[in-house]
Amino acid sequence: MSSSLDPTDLFALDADFTEAQRAVAARVRGFVDAEVLPCIAEFHDREESPRHLLPGLAKLGLLELLLEAKPDPTAYGLAMRELERGSSTVRSIYSVQGGLVLHAVNSFGSDEHRTRWLQPLVKLESLACFCLTEPNFGSNPAGMETRAEPTADGYRVNGHKRWATNGVVADLALVWAKLDDRVCGFLIETDRPGMDMRPIKGKVSFRTSESSELLLHDVEIPKTALLPGARSLGAAMACLNNARYSIAWGVVGAAQACIEETIAYLAQRIQFDGKSIASHQLVQYKLAWMAAELTSMQLVAKRLGELKAQGKEQPAQISLAKMNNCRKAIEIARTCRELLGAHGVLTASHVMRRMVDLETVITYEGTEHIHALIVGSELTGIKAFS
Repeated sequence: MSSSLDPTDLFALDADFTEAQRAVAARVRGFVDAEVLPCIAEFHDREESPRHLLPGLAKLGLLELLLEAKPDPTAYGLAMRELERGSSTVRSIYSVQGGLVLHAVNSFGSDEHRTRWLQPLVKLESLACFCLTEPNFGSNPAGMETRAEPTADGYRVNGHKRWATNGVVADLALVWAKLDDRVCGFLIETDRPGMDMRPIKGKVSFRTSESSELLLHDVEIPKTALLPGARSLGAAMACLNNARYSIAWGVVGAAQACIEETIAYLAQRIQFDGKSIASHQLVQYKLAWMAAELTSMQLVAKRLGELKAQGKEQPAQISLAKMNNCRKAIEIARTCRELLGAHGVLTASHVMRRMVDLETVITYEGTEHIHALIVGSELTGIKAFS
């Protein structure tokens, strides 16, 4: 018996989206199918970033969505979902460029900053990185050791940042440093003397991402490098929440793609009495469980988009969405890998690559445990960490 239901959208949630929103999703899906999926496994094997995709990504016009007079968070979320169907690392380019840096420039920057950087960032003519995490301070960025000292002409910055996506190819770094013991954001061109950006190699996960560490040694910057509205750790957290929003949508795409690929394989894999594996009870139970988990992810992302469009989203809601959707996505990917058997460990299957990349996604922009504590604080009114 055939079904008219979409296995990756059992509750037909896509039908609720507007024609314009579905058009954005279709445009990105077309690019992913034509350009990303055919090459991403090879770049993963070589531990290289597919930089040749950048012009095509720019033509999609996705970052322009963030600067519209009335941005549509759901359209942008759907775009992130479709990008992560192809690769978490490709979606991550946008989370950093848009959610982290573009948001900071637009919300916390001066008119000069916006004039200089918005259009080059939107068009991907200039790439940017977000430098908050340090070797000794990840989940506790308030303890950062990077310092900015006032000079006659501006500031002198010293410190060490780590895990900056896009770092080695970035033209601009948004560096968070303490100025008079207050966390501030600085826009620093990466070609300034004393800026030493180094690639992080030897990764099992996110092998196609330009992960970097940045060493700053007596980097002299002008007074105009300081973002006037970014004079607290709260400004950095506001940027992170924008990136977390895109992640909550993006991992839906990764989970959908894993289920889609797995069902297709199971249907043609014949074992025991000439029957496909898809006909086995235990397999169907696991598929049904994954469909239920995927549906809950979709509903969370959809509702968060509605709240964001109304300006009503709260940090705890974003944390729950990031925590919930990342955990469910990685469990779906792992279950799909098991169902694929030995085929699941081959690069011919995209599931294993998605699975290992999700190990990074569930960790960055706030670990699962940190987000659980944010939600827990909201539930109890008691902060479990300082």
